[in-house]
Amino acid sequence: MSQTASSNKQQKYDAGLARVDMKLEVSIVPVSDVDRAKEFYTKLGWRLDDDIVNGNDFRVVQFTPPGSASSISFGKGVTDAKPGSFRGGLIVSDIEAAHKVIVARGINASEVFHGSPFSPAGRISGPDPERQSYRSYAAFEDPDGNAWIVQEVTRRAPGRELPK
Repeated sequence: MSQTASSNKQQKYDAGLARVDMKLEVSIVPVSDVDRAKEFYTKLGWRLDDDIVNGNDFRVVQFTPPGSASSISFGKGVTDAKPGSFRGGLIVSDIEAAHKVIVARGINASEVFHGSPFSPAGRISGPDPERQSYRSYAAFEDPDGNAWIVQEVTRRAPGRELPK
């Protein structure tokens, strides 16, 4: 489908409707050991927002990465998803500085790379030679294998600007 056809279809659905902003608030990360995951995300330097226990069958822990408006939650009785099945993305303004901080916190991270963020075979060592926005990465996993890609964004694509 062309972008124009897609845009026309969206206009059909939007006709007569007020715009409602929707912001991603929380992603659910499936883990096998809540305390181990809590220790990992604390070590990563993320802010602990809450740790709620309700009886023996429910616990939810929420963390927020530094500077993020969106958080993650994990726990007991929170999701049926398989631990290690989550894939998340983080953005940073300086991939090399972010990598240095992650590694200094004792997190096992990939080297900084460019190329494919999704296929390890398509990764090329080092940041993008031209340091183009959206082209340099690092990766790490939590203890359950939930995967995080860290992406350098120095200039947002049109329509994706962050609020000041």
